[in-house]
Amino acid sequence: MSFESSLSAADQTLDRARLVTIAAAIICISVAGIGLSLTAPLISLLLSAQGVSATAIGAQTAFASLAGLLTSPFVPRLARSFGLRNFLLATLALAAFTMSLFPLLPTFFAWCVLRFLFACSINALFVLSEYWINAAAPNARRGFIMGIYATSLSLGFAAGPALLVLNDGASLSLFPVGGCFFAVAAVPIFFAGRDAPPLEGRAGLSIWRFILIAPVATMAAFIYGAVEQGSFAFMALYGEALQLGQENGAWLLTLFGLGNVVSQIPLGLLSDRTNRPLLLLSCALISAVGALAMPLCSGSLPLLLVLVFVTGGMAGGLYTIGLAHLGSRFSGTALATANATFIMLYALGMMISTPVLGVVIDAVRPHGFAFGLAALFGLYALLVACRLGERAN
Repeated sequence: MSFESSLSAADQTLDRARLVTIAAAIICISVAGIGLSLTAPLISLLLSAQGVSATAIGAQTAFASLAGLLTSPFVPRLARSFGLRNFLLATLALAAFTMSLFPLLPTFFAWCVLRFLFACSINALFVLSEYWINAAAPNARRGFIMGIYATSLSLGFAAGPALLVLNDGASLSLFPVGGCFFAVAAVPIFFAGRDAPPLEGRAGLSIWRFILIAPVATMAAFIYGAVEQGSFAFMALYGEALQLGQENGAWLLTLFGLGNVVSQIPLGLLSDRTNRPLLLLSCALISAVGALAMPLCSGSLPLLLVLVFVTGGMAGGLYTIGLAHLGSRFSGTALATANATFIMLYALGMMISTPVLGVVIDAVRPHGFAFGLAALFGLYALLVACRLGERAN
């Protein structure tokens, strides 16, 4: 069978039925994002208060990330067997249930197990929700819809840590609150899930083969995962290395995230009107130039903030446009498997970025962080340029 999507006239329209089912999936993943972004810092803060070392907390976090690598290959098959709606409801139930167990089992090793199970449910949730949105979106509006999805998810991620502030810090009582968000996220899936796009046919290819078939789209996830995690870990420290102080270092990370939020819908709209691989190449090159220019502008905080804002926005485009590019190439179970590959590479990028960037930062002070980001963007740009060159020939 062919894995390329056939773009009929019906695939170009956004009727009411499609709009409702897409909205349900976006609301689900955005509400779940609040619970997820609350959980990660909550666990770290509570473990630290118990005297657990940063090394142990980091190891537990990496262990949780491993769930994405181990479970992604099985998600499309399970969803096809049990039904997309039923399997999504099961993953949300597992997430809510594990959240409720954290206060009852407050030990480090118990939390390792619970966090792994929680990460398994979150990984499946992302794979299937993104498949749902991608498959339901008409090709002519796919980039725009993925931009809305990415913006909504970013806002959900921003809301979770705000609950810590409103609660005056971390406490075990916030775990049931996080669980409630996953329960609420199940509501739109329960009512609109009957109209979810079906998982038809078989992928016919292993998850690893999709990396070779669609490297431009799938490696976009790897680079974005590496850049996002690396920025979370080291952006504020880069500000301190530049002697900007902790407050201004935090502003660097804030502007990076804000650029991501603001850029997604415009870039999505643009991807519907241009060649998506060429747009991905443009995002990578602009991001690489922005990262390389940071050391040159390190003496001017306003210029540095502008560069970080632009770089964050263009970097975020890799995820959104990469997803849209996958949706334009594959359909049915093949798209779900491609989406699983996308999420798996995103998780892999997150896992390896901090140790690699840490080595570069220690070796090249004070601008190792900026040079490390530039290298990541540059390698991806080289990959895309080579693929575009192959097609031109």
